Amino acid sequence: MNLGTRVKKRRNELGLTQSQLAEAISTSQQTVQSIEAGLVENPRKLKEIAEALQTTPEFLRFGIGEMDNATVVASAGNYLPLISLVQAGVWTEIQELPPLDVELYPCPIKCSQHSFIVKVEGESMLPRFEEGDLIYVDPEAQVENGSYVVARLDDENQATFKQLIIDGNKKYLKALNPDWPNKFVEINGNCTIVGKVVFTGKAL
Repeated sequence: MNLGTRVKKRRNELGLTQSQLAEAISTSQQTVQSIEAGLVENPRKLKEIAEALQTTPEFLRFGIGEMDNATVVASAGNYLPLISLVQAGVWTEIQELPPLDVELYPCPIKCSQHSFIVKVEGESMLPRFEEGDLIYVDPEAQVENGSYVVARLDDENQATFKQLIIDGNKKYLKALNPDWPNKFVEINGNCTIVGKVVFTGKAL
């Protein structure tokens, strides 16, 4: 397995497209494509690629260490709090969290200062998202049809993680699991979109 293969494998594990990885490291999709194809053996932005893929340059270049033990590297200060879905449901009302009371994770992409992380619960978003996966949520990112969102229904005390479907004048929250009961929940003024999922990763 060479560097390009490891980059592609890790990118797929995190559910990233080539375009998303390219955006995270401020380069073009064609550059990422060339790296994954093995045409670039020593990328200039290897450190940035490792940060975006939540691993180390050593792992990508030499395969040193198992992914589960890879060191997560992040830009200084670019850390987001891991909160519960209950906290996410009232996130717009939270001014700040005491730093000692929260777990912080690095964010490898550009997002607003009000962004946060929640852990996927349950099986409603299988097979793409598994329980325990980390989803990075940006309240200031623009949502559109097909966006993955964290939303709060008025009659529930916590937020939920679903896909937003916009069909004409109607909006729905969709569960990806084909076996999930009530795959579609219509929303019409009874739901607050807390934020858009802008990045996903596996808990190390």
